[in-house]
Amino acid sequence: MYCVTVDASPRLRGALAALLAGLLVLTATSDPADARWRKKRGGSAPATSSIVSNPQYAAIVVDANTGDILHAANADSLRHPASLTKIMTLYLLFERLEAGKVKLDTRLEVSAHAHAQAPSKLGLRPGQTISVEDAIKALVTKSANDIAVVIAEALAGSEDEFAKQMTRKARALRMSKTVYKNASGLPDDEQVTTARDQALLGLAIQERFPTYYKYFSTQVFTFGGRRMANHNRLLGRVEGVDGIKTGYIRASGFNLVTSVRRGNRHIVATVLGGKSAGQRDARMRELIEARIVEASVKRTAPKVAEAAMPAQASEPEKPTRVAAATAVPVKAETRAVTVTARADSEPATADPAKPIPLVPQAGSTEPIKPRLVKTLTVRPGATQVAAVAPLALLSPEPITAQASNQTTTDAPERAYAADDKPLPPPPGARPGVLGVLTTKDFAANKEPAAKSAATATAPAEVTATAAKPAAARDSKPRSGWIIQVGAFPDEDEARQKLATAKNKAAKLLADADSFTEAVSKGDKTLYRARFAGFKQHEAEAACRYLKQNDFACMAIRN
Repeated sequence: MYCVTVDASPRLRGALAALLAGLLVLTATSDPADARWRKKRGGSAPATSSIVSNPQYAAIVVDANTGDILHAANADSLRHPASLTKIMTLYLLFERLEAGKVKLDTRLEVSAHAHAQAPSKLGLRPGQTISVEDAIKALVTKSANDIAVVIAEALAGSEDEFAKQMTRKARALRMSKTVYKNASGLPDDEQVTTARDQALLGLAIQERFPTYYKYFSTQVFTFGGRRMANHNRLLGRVEGVDGIKTGYIRASGFNLVTSVRRGNRHIVATVLGGKSAGQRDARMRELIEARIVEASVKRTAPKVAEAAMPAQASEPEKPTRVAAATAVPVKAETRAVTVTARADSEPATADPAKPIPLVPQAGSTEPIKPRLVKTLTVRPGATQVAAVAPLALLSPEPITAQASNQTTTDAPERAYAADDKPLPPPPGARPGVLGVLTTKDFAANKEPAAKSAATATAPAEVTATAAKPAAARDSKPRSGWIIQVGAFPDEDEARQKLATAKNKAAKLLADADSFTEAVSKGDKTLYRARFAGFKQHEAEAACRYLKQNDFACMAIRN
């Protein structure tokens, strides 16, 4: 046997040395948990390096039990949500279901505008109807753009108005960088979000609506004889995945928000900007397996809840448009259409030609009659709202044009009005400590305008305001917790709501101090209907009971 020795050339030795150095650098900079998972599985993860190098890529993994961020990459960079938009569309629909405004068997009409949407869609013709439950399943599985518009028009009268409601809801959930321009996620340069915001929404929707959230686990939807599989291919294939939504447009790449429960561990993850559905899914699998083992088995974080927005938290909702065959009442002044009757988009008001009735004196048995009174008094008070999500999950900086790497860097600044700007971080907030957010922060920028408007108030308006009973403008200090059951354009309506709520929850509200509080928003005045004198657990218990009985309610620390 002969042995031949071949000396490697200097060029070859240099190349090998460079390769070895590169491997050492990669090992030093790689994510330790991802490395442990790849070592356990054996081999490398080619999908990881490919998707991470994509400029559109962003990701985050959140421990739902603690709010801790287990992994983040470009988590606060602006991206287009695509069909992840439909998560918020369903959030608003679930709100109406919970409040009893619509039911699962309510029929919703398809308009010409909805029919004209680009695929993916069910393809229903104008004038046809679909039940709310089928509409939910169509969004979850087929990601039907036409049905997203059907829902938007039914709940808000138009898709544009619904998009504004979506953005306001995002602000209430502290999704500080998300702007919605339509209900479906079809391309719009100004419709933007972040991986962090989508993880926050994915966590909020299941905590707020655990019953309706189960629809996100629907794997197959059959409609009109057609069988449609869910676009989320991780359902039924990755242990513990219970939802929630995929999305794709050319400008966004392939997006996915996923919720995973294994034992007592629970994580919510977002992956944005995949070059293909397969690549995106592979990256999500990697993140799940690498991070689920790090998740806590004990719940310590507060549940995600909505912040009280100034003068918007409980404003009256516009009537819901539904097909005429349903039992949902609509106003008598309906448009003449062959299939459905649509409710007017504005609430009924008193006839301005009729004189304003006087309020009965104290002790009178005469029923309180509606009265329209305008006041420009602004009293922010000292109400405080506890931080409504784990602080680690909230965006660390306010939205700015520089935060975007999109072509249209000024889009976020144009996309929403001043009232919808991101809320400031709660004072005193730091990791592990909830801060508090005062309504003075909300009112600070509006007080000069309100004072200016007040100087132009007509004498008649001032007189009408002064005629209110003293109790209505009671500003005595109140300690403890307050619950609010609505905000109304008429004070008597607010009082009536207080009486109705007290009658419904007599035991819980027997010793509560009921009062109304006037707040001004531009040229509008709302009257908050509130009860005071609670401890925290009492306020939360009262709100839970009222919500179960179709009352809007929120608990606030005073």
